[in-house]
Amino acid sequence: MATTSILGKYSPYNTILHRIDPRLKLFSLILLMVVVFLPFGNYTNRFMVLGVLALFIFILMLVGRVSFASFFKSLKAMWLMFIFLLIFMFFIPSEGKYPIHSFSNGYTLYYDGLLQVAHIMLRLILMIALTIVLTSTTTPMEITYSLEWFLAPLKLVRFPTQIVSLTISLALRFIPTLLNETNRIMNAQKSRGVDYNRGFLTSKIKSITTLIIPLLVSCFSRSDELAVAMEARGYNPYVKRSRYKTLKFRLRDLFSIIIVIIIAGGVIAFSVCSSNIEGFSDLINLLWGIKTI
Repeated sequence: MATTSILGKYSPYNTILHRIDPRLKLFSLILLMVVVFLPFGNYTNRFMVLGVLALFIFILMLVGRVSFASFFKSLKAMWLMFIFLLIFMFFIPSEGKYPIHSFSNGYTLYYDGLLQVAHIMLRLILMIALTIVLTSTTTPMEITYSLEWFLAPLKLVRFPTQIVSLTISLALRFIPTLLNETNRIMNAQKSRGVDYNRGFLTSKIKSITTLIIPLLVSCFSRSDELAVAMEARGYNPYVKRSRYKTLKFRLRDLFSIIIVIIIAGGVIAFSVCSSNIEGFSDLINLLWGIKTI
């Protein structure tokens, strides 16, 4: 059993991506995630657009000096989902029916099922990559300020924006910490003879309790220490607070948002027009014709 995080730890480099306004980075993350899940007609259009977005995200990771090792480690948890989707989509296609092989028991494998699984997994991988770019180049405090800035209109209805933004920021901050704590507890329990990988389901459930209970105790202990530390520093979420660092838009932020809007606008325009563009269906028909010859 391995624990991996889909959130990258903050890397204190001085790249241009680190210096961009965190509000802009959070807005760009949401916008690009929406763009990733837009419909693009046939599979040629889908993979072409996702390939362009993947190239753009790859450039962002290089510029921000994001650790590719942590990115690939975060993908380990997706293997089970990939296998499940592969089996599910092979036998239950949601689009055209182009069989690869028919079994004697009546089950049939389909080309479009395989393509749809690849399409879904590519979307999820891009979403994880975007999240890692944000968390690796933005401090938790900057994320808190950005969330509070976006939630500012809700103050008119007395919504506790500062508390909500701080809660979300702390949750993001402590996910890698709790995963490291989980690994530490697992190694300690393994040294005592607990095996998390072997045995039947009932024995695995019993062995998981040796992990969950110490982890919960550690979580409560850390949250209590954090609350005491915040109180000792005079933190009060209900009063108007001053800030050591004030967020300001700069010229580089303008250029960055223009680039993101151009890419997102182009993808959205392509998505709107893609219903009239023929693509992968012709290739599937060609492959199916070759197979039947």
